[in-house]
Amino acid sequence: MKYVIIRDDDTCAVTPIACLERLYRPFLDRGLPVNLAVIPNVNTRATFADGKEEGFLCFKGANEPAHRPIGSNPELLEYLRANPGFKALHHGYEHNYLEFDQNDPATMGRKLDEGRRYFEAAGFAPPQTFVAPYDQLSRASYREVARRFQLLSTGWFELGKLPPEWWPQLILKKALKRPHWRAGGLTMLSHPGCLLSYRKPLDTMLAAIQQTVGQNHLTVLVTHWWEYFYQGQTNEAYIAVLHQTAAWLASQPDIRVIPFSAIEDPGNAIIREALRQ
Repeated sequence: MKYVIIRDDDTCAVTPIACLERLYRPFLDRGLPVNLAVIPNVNTRATFADGKEEGFLCFKGANEPAHRPIGSNPELLEYLRANPGFKALHHGYEHNYLEFDQNDPATMGRKLDEGRRYFEAAGFAPPQTFVAPYDQLSRASYREVARRFQLLSTGWFELGKLPPEWWPQLILKKALKRPHWRAGGLTMLSHPGCLLSYRKPLDTMLAAIQQTVGQNHLTVLVTHWWEYFYQGQTNEAYIAVLHQTAAWLASQPDIRVIPFSAIEDPGNAIIREALRQ
């Protein structure tokens, strides 16, 4: 059996319900869970490194306050509650550029704790999976995340940013070419880059997903809802590939799509096999 986890980043208080519905109804109707990496208290002035506005803000209102807690959008919360196939992950704090790539343990810990309070105030169960903006974490952030979460989903691991006591496990992971590993009490799942991305060619996207899933016991597929509506323009061809992915995943008897919560227990058979891969 192969396992797939769908991770969609950057849902926040200014995310339109219509966008999530347009993208993920074919997944939900097929019983395929979708993990939404939710920003607890989004900065509505957030920018990329080049100073351009973050893509997930493309539908924000004209007079938004500087920050919007996820609980400030009751319609979105009601929609997510009505569709339990959506699973909420803890995504950063306000989503400033590289906000968790800072070596200040007190600040990193405070942001994680405050983010959790925003989740609880919105009625979410405290998430056990963390996703850092841009998949970037400092050494201090790794340690603070490990104190609070069971799982970390990220793209790659740099020796110089990890706690030194984790280095032997990382060296072993690299030697054995394992995509997933465990250290410091934290299970860490890597992903093969954003295979579902507006920067990738559409004509080979599904084939790349199929090949990657076929080669791995557990694959995390990462995408971003706003890319399908970049700068307010709906990319129908790109959405079609996403929906083709849903149809393919649902049609494969040897593939099971699961939420992160299915493997939060490090003793789970799925993650045990993935760590041996």
